[in-house]
Amino acid sequence: MAERMPIESWLTDMDGVLIHEGVPIPGADAFIKKLRESGRPFLVLTNNSIYTARDLHARLSRMGLDVPVQNIWTSALATAKFLGDQRPSGTAYVIGEAGLTTALHDIGYVLTDHDPDYVVLGETRTYSFEAMTKAVRLIKGGARFICTNPDETGPSAEGPLPAAGSVAALITKATGKEPYFAGKPNPLMMRTGLNAIGAHSETSAMIGDRMDTDVLAGLEAGMQTFLVLTGLTLPEEVDDYPFRPSKVVDSIADLVERI
Repeated sequence: MAERMPIESWLTDMDGVLIHEGVPIPGADAFIKKLRESGRPFLVLTNNSIYTARDLHARLSRMGLDVPVQNIWTSALATAKFLGDQRPSGTAYVIGEAGLTTALHDIGYVLTDHDPDYVVLGETRTYSFEAMTKAVRLIKGGARFICTNPDETGPSAEGPLPAAGSVAALITKATGKEPYFAGKPNPLMMRTGLNAIGAHSETSAMIGDRMDTDVLAGLEAGMQTFLVLTGLTLPEEVDDYPFRPSKVVDSIADLVERI
C-alpha cells in the first residue's frame, strides 16, 4: 500500500463525534482548540439540514465548542452549491427548515410551488402530509427530485426519529423517481467542503461515527478516514462492511495528538 501524505486538514462529523444529544463528547473541546491553534484548515460537517451554519455556531458555542461559522458545512449548503452549479437562479419547492431555505435564498433561488425546477427535501421537525402530497404531484409533473441526505433516522433524546431518507423513500414509492442525495455519503459534500477551505483530499482526513455515511464519503473522496466508537457504528459492525476506515479509535480524544 502506498504511504499516505501527512494530514494537513481535518473534516469531522458533528453528531456522535463532537456531541451526543446536546452534550459535548469528552475530548471534543481539546480537539477543536488544538485545530484552531494549529491554523490547519478544518470543517465540522453535518447531514442535518435544519439549522444554518450561524445557528450551529451558536449551539456549539453554548456547549463550549468554538467553531467559526465558516468552518461549518451542512448538507443544506452542499445541496445549494450543487443546485447553483447545475441551474443558476432556479426555482424550487422546498420541504425543510431555515438551514435549507436560507441556503437556497443565498444562491438566488426562488421558492415556489408553481412549476418549480426542483422539489428539494430536507429535514424538518414536522413532516406535513399536505407538503408531501404537493411534492409527489410536482415531481410527477416534471420537477426534478433532490434530497439533502439519505439518513433514514436521526437522533433524539427519546430515541430515533424518521429522517429525510425515510420520507424520500415514501415519495419515491409514490412517484417512481429516485432523488439525488447531495449529503454524505455523496463525496460531492466532501469535495465542495474541501474547496471551501482550500484543502486537498490527499492531505485531508475525515472523522465520523458512521461507516455507511462518514467513512464511505471520506473514502470515496480520497481521504484518510477515522471511525470513532462514540456514535452509531458498533465495533462488531465494522467487519460487516466491504470497506474499512484507515483507523478505528475509541473517541475524538484519541486524535488530539494527531493534529
